[in-house]
Amino acid sequence: MSEPKTKMGPSRRLLLIGGVAAGGGLALGIGMMPWSREGEQRALLAREGATPINAALRIGADDSVTVIYPHGDMGVGNGTALAQMLAEELDADWAQVRIERAPAELAFANWQLGLAYLRGDASIPGFLLGTTEFATRKLAEQMRLQITGGSTAIKLTGQEAMRPAGAAARAMLVTAAAAAWGVPAGEIKVAKGRISHASGKDSGFGAFAEAAAKIKPNAHPPLKAAMDFTLIGQPKQRLDIPAKVDGTAIFAGDVRLPGMVFAAVRLSPVAGGTLASVDPAPAKAMRGVVDVIQLANGVAVTADNFWRAKQAVAALDPKWAPGKNATMSSAAIRDAMKKAVEGTDLKKDFAVGDPAKVLSGAAKVVEARYSAPFLSHAQMEPVGCVAQFKDGKLTIHGGFQDGLGAKYQAVKSSKLKPEDVTIVHTEIGGAFGRRGMSHMLNYMDAAIAIAMKTTAPVNLQFTREEDMQQGFYRNASAAFLRAGLDGEGKPIAFLNHYAEKHDPPDASEIPYAIPAKAAMYVKDLNPAPWGPWRSVDHSVHGFFKEGFIDEVAHAAGKDPFEFRRALLKDEPRFLKALETAAAMAKWGEKRPAGTGLGIAIVRSFNTIVAQVAEVTVSPDGALKVNHVWVAADPGRVVNPNGFAQQMESGVIYGLAAALGEEITFENGAVQQSNFTDYPVTLMADAPHIHVETITRDAKLGGAGEPGTPPIAAAVANAIFAATGQRIRDMPFSRSQLVGPARPA
Repeated sequence: MSEPKTKMGPSRRLLLIGGVAAGGGLALGIGMMPWSREGEQRALLAREGATPINAALRIGADDSVTVIYPHGDMGVGNGTALAQMLAEELDADWAQVRIERAPAELAFANWQLGLAYLRGDASIPGFLLGTTEFATRKLAEQMRLQITGGSTAIKLTGQEAMRPAGAAARAMLVTAAAAAWGVPAGEIKVAKGRISHASGKDSGFGAFAEAAAKIKPNAHPPLKAAMDFTLIGQPKQRLDIPAKVDGTAIFAGDVRLPGMVFAAVRLSPVAGGTLASVDPAPAKAMRGVVDVIQLANGVAVTADNFWRAKQAVAALDPKWAPGKNATMSSAAIRDAMKKAVEGTDLKKDFAVGDPAKVLSGAAKVVEARYSAPFLSHAQMEPVGCVAQFKDGKLTIHGGFQDGLGAKYQAVKSSKLKPEDVTIVHTEIGGAFGRRGMSHMLNYMDAAIAIAMKTTAPVNLQFTREEDMQQGFYRNASAAFLRAGLDGEGKPIAFLNHYAEKHDPPDASEIPYAIPAKAAMYVKDLNPAPWGPWRSVDHSVHGFFKEGFIDEVAHAAGKDPFEFRRALLKDEPRFLKALETAAAMAKWGEKRPAGTGLGIAIVRSFNTIVAQVAEVTVSPDGALKVNHVWVAADPGRVVNPNGFAQQMESGVIYGLAAALGEEITFENGAVQQSNFTDYPVTLMADAPHIHVETITRDAKLGGAGEPGTPPIAAAVANAIFAATGQRIRDMPFSRSQLVGPARPA
């Protein structure tokens, strides 16, 4: 099981676009396709004193190198890593490299993501691809792909677009220099942003940018061997950090336009509900209020600053028509899921052998029931954007995971033509999926509705409370797991029945050498608004599978690490990660009473991550996560610092979900409102996180998602090691922990 099984039909999908996809001619973006938008791309990228070389690169007369990337950087550093990949092949001087996000226009649709899906990459979540048809001549344009998510930026855009774009541009510069100098191209050398010849001729890139841009690029430029890398694999400082430190970075809330008003909203507390009525008088009587605007699903107040708008909208008493979700209850949903997974009406996910049959003859059967709650994204910056409707044109300033998807959602919401809608990118203060799919941009839809009823630009920001209660949530889930052991304590069957299936398709699979294993699922039990949450289905399956395999190990009378180790002997990459994490944590060393280690390993988005958590449970049941050791194998790492930061971030994010986060619904409305009742991990409570990266010449894996899935199981398993108490429900705050007895 060296690679996850592909559950897509790559050959059939590739046939939809024939030789275009198979030929790989989409990588450079400019001039490579019969429907090329070269002119449009150049016009959008052009700057005074600089020349666009291709869709990913602009070179200045001052030798500056600006890398254009079709993703949003939500604090993960993907812009820097993508620039490293292009600059590596270009042989650029890193000190001259800049980054810029690609315009939210069809000319910059992300072909590579669409092609990866068509080729059948099982690690590509379907939610990234929208709902439009694939059998079109302009594949990426029809799919409107510019999304950031699913840990795809580096392994797809970087590998299949940025590196070829840099290599092709380098060759174009060399050809231009050779023509100008009258020397063979093969005699020219390029290093650290300089082009030189043995005759003594030497120049920066800027001198040949215009001439190079006129040369037809090589659709399949040769790429460097790993041994020749000088930038890839180096811990470069992130290019976006200085502006975020000195305050010059502009987020949506920072945008200021002439005549701007500020808006706050109250939307129906029940998803799908509408506004029945509202008396605007209390708000209109307040200082600074400009207007009270009724929306289909709520009410907005505009004012001369956000605080006044917020205070005024809070003074209103809107009446709601809650609609079909008025009786929705998270407790009832969870109960229905728990019942359904033990029923017979399930759909096949995957199967190796017949575990149900094997279980019937097992010497010992282990059973467990697990559950996970709804979760909010709870990103640092609450959602919001600026909308201005003027002279029949709509301009949106905001930070979106999918710029092109946001543009076409704005087209749909405003009923304007695409050419009349412009997205202006701002920085993104976190997302974790919240700023991704078009159906989740309810804040942008509200801003547009307000802007089209006023002549002023509107800066709409959701309060934290509105953001949390108007979100799109990680689905709740439940699982009924069974395993069979033979007379020697070896696992012979593993069966997982679980609720709801989203993405990626391989999330439920396990790497362990168990002869019969399968997963089945129930669906359509979740009426709550759904949105992809960091690592998507891996976030629940990591807890379910790795918590349960720990139980199976203990039922077999085996050490959990050694038990996994034996089942992974034919999976060298898994085995290396597992053994590395265990060695980092000094597995096997005796810990004080009340302290325990737990281990878990999950492959997600083609990156294998093993984690060991050390916890201490005090005599009064207080839990402290002291350390987390992370061993991660993503293949090759582009920026070691950035990768380690993402592993740390994944641990922190997953730890908060494991320990205390939970969204509950009563009468259709979300009960939580802020961090007072949706507790995230505080700095004072964060564990010491130790990261070791295992690098190899292998297919690139992701970084943003894979650190999250193992941590809940690792901590739950550590709690068991410390106390003998097995935790099967998230958040763990649902369970009353019992620490070791106080000394006499």
